[in-house]
Amino acid sequence: MNERVGEIREQVVEAAKEMYERGLVASVWGNVSARVPDTGLVVVTPSGVDYRIMQAEDLVAVNLESGEVVEGKLKPTSELQMHLAILRARPDVNGVMHTHSIYASACSAAHKEIPPIVEDLAQVVGGPVSVARYALPGTAELGANAVRALTKKGAVLLANHGVVGVGPDIMEALRVCTIVEKGAQIYAIAKMIGSPVLLSHDDVEYLRETYRDHYGQK
Repeated sequence: MNERVGEIREQVVEAAKEMYERGLVASVWGNVSARVPDTGLVVVTPSGVDYRIMQAEDLVAVNLESGEVVEGKLKPTSELQMHLAILRARPDVNGVMHTHSIYASACSAAHKEIPPIVEDLAQVVGGPVSVARYALPGTAELGANAVRALTKKGAVLLANHGVVGVGPDIMEALRVCTIVEKGAQIYAIAKMIGSPVLLSHDDVEYLRETYRDHYGQK
């Protein structure tokens, strides 16, 4: 096994298990991918394997450009085309996570974007979580729609489907999906209480920039 592929496999399976433990997916749905630096390869979760028993060796390495399986015995996720489309379009992204968390998926089913109403959501997304036009799962059209709606932000909703979070590494993509779900819950509750007050465009830009460039041990 390529050493770099092995390292990324370990990171992806850790993130996938954490995704499941946090309740961001149910059963075997959802999927995770990560770019293998300097190789032109991407590690993805396999199709239909229970996260509770998934092992690093179950993950599949594919060619970023062709999608051809390079390492691994199992079939890659059915959403492979979407993961590859995002990674090709966003060289700043090294981790992609697709979840079906309840509140964010409810927003996707209603075709309602999640506005930047709290600071952590503004920090990790950089604007509203927009809704991509509906396309059937596993299609190239879904990937193209996701890329178009994602733009340079950290997350996108897939209409009638779920959420995609991205980041410079897979643990950041997990963080994004977690914060998007929390933001969707806050938005739903705020709508019941009254009219949510959005952060200004300038404040969102400032929060995103300071988070990206200065937050944590940078």
